[in-house]
Amino acid sequence: MNREIRMIGFLCNWCCYGGADLAGVSRFQYPSYIRLVRVMCSGRVDFSHIFTSFMNGIDGVFVGGCHLGDCHYITNGNYDAISLIQLSKRLLEYVGINPLRLRLEWVSSGEGIRFANIMHDFSDQVKKMGCLGVSEGLTLKEIKERLKNILKLIPYLKLTLRDKLSTRYSDTKDYENLFTLEEVASIIENVPSYYIDPERCAGCTLCAQKCPVDAIDSGKGLIHIIDQNKCIKCGGCMEICPTKFSAVKKLIKTPVPPRIPEEKRKIQKS
Repeated sequence: MNREIRMIGFLCNWCCYGGADLAGVSRFQYPSYIRLVRVMCSGRVDFSHIFTSFMNGIDGVFVGGCHLGDCHYITNGNYDAISLIQLSKRLLEYVGINPLRLRLEWVSSGEGIRFANIMHDFSDQVKKMGCLGVSEGLTLKEIKERLKNILKLIPYLKLTLRDKLSTRYSDTKDYENLFTLEEVASIIENVPSYYIDPERCAGCTLCAQKCPVDAIDSGKGLIHIIDQNKCIKCGGCMEICPTKFSAVKKLIKTPVPPRIPEEKRKIQKS
């Protein structure tokens, strides 16, 4: 694939973006094909920013923030960025993408030369790997499809791994093994699906009221149906479904039964 390498950087407004600005003012050269996006905090960068970038054919994604201890917000968002990047790397590895295509660094507003040096080093690293998919032996279509499936699971992964994602370590080396490939693979391969048994549903609408993403097609007196494309696997519907009905079923490695026809959704009163 003969094309120029494409890279994108998400930079903290207060420090790393300032470092990039200083690099420009000081005439410290770095590759022009690196496109920079300013965000208010490195902790504001989301999985969607990273995976959507790769889905669009970006070959390397950089995230830059304030040095640890220097975050401009009391939430210290750069610690959240470490956890997010570590999990993102494992997810990239799971789908077959080299995790070295994603990089996190700390740069202060006074470190223009450091920013330029990091950009040169990262771009050289990405160039050695080649365009996205070349060293991985994957087509962009395959990569896009795999990442699209991962993006659908992000809400579930955030819920399942919320304790780890919020973990704060004083030593950054402790983050290196925060998530393992085996752990991530096990979670993904055992993602549950929730299904409403039409023979047990009473049409009470409680599950629909509980659903945070409006994934349940409901109606008084109608059998409820979960839209699997919208469902984030939180299990709230199962928790709130009255025990006497127990209509919501949790399925693992089992196909969800087909949607019942509209003409059969009306609940017959006994």
